[in-house]
Amino acid sequence: MLEELIDIVVRAGSEILDVYGTAFDVESKSDDSPLTEADLRANRVIVDGLSAIDPAIPVISEESDAPSYSVRRTWRRYWLVDPLDGTREFVNRNGEFTVNIALIEDGEPVLGIVGAPVQGDVYIGDVNKQEAFRIVGSSRQSITTRELGDDGITVVTSRSHGSERLERYLESLIPIFGRVDRIAMGSSLKLCLLAEGRADFYPRLGPTSEWDIGAAQAVLRAAGGSVTQMDGSVLRYNTKASLLNPEFFAVGDASLNWNERLPPMTDN
Repeated sequence: MLEELIDIVVRAGSEILDVYGTAFDVESKSDDSPLTEADLRANRVIVDGLSAIDPAIPVISEESDAPSYSVRRTWRRYWLVDPLDGTREFVNRNGEFTVNIALIEDGEPVLGIVGAPVQGDVYIGDVNKQEAFRIVGSSRQSITTRELGDDGITVVTSRSHGSERLERYLESLIPIFGRVDRIAMGSSLKLCLLAEGRADFYPRLGPTSEWDIGAAQAVLRAAGGSVTQMDGSVLRYNTKASLLNPEFFAVGDASLNWNERLPPMTDN
């Protein structure tokens, strides 16, 4: 199944790149987020491909109408899809967008495939096997998170979703960690940076949807990291009517007690 999933992600990425090179139109969805032909074309490839693998496994996708919670609350296993995460980055043509497929079991992502069409990379995370890989061209490289050292911390931030509250929080890290380096990145690539040991911490302040991070969370967990709510509890999926996530922390070094190290989070 894994090879079939990789093929689906690659083909969806090809559809996205076909649109990327044109003068495409941009629509606005009800939540004011952008929508392009690339989102819809990638969605068709993914949904059709997943149905061909196993039509009995339901699919939740950003670009398809999700069933009501009364229906999906009974699902033990389902696909969670974001056909094009980082549409703003796609529109801005900076290349920082991804194709995302996650397999959710009992409220947690256990398998994730993240494709980066412009870079030509595919990230894979199998949580049950604790194996994570990055496919670069024809090679498959194992990836792991890194231990937090004593010489500072590297924080990943969103390229398109900053805030004064986040800036204040990042400033509060300096007395604790000494040096705070920052990498601005779009889409689920932020979690993939943690997974391959290029950064240590991603605080997400503000809304995201479950499909935004499900696949990359599986990659990060399989590589040795974790994603938790602000209180340290596990971030779970499909537990309520809304598909919005709470604010969360993603970390590379899951062996560290981050709740003891991090400063308290304020609401303003």
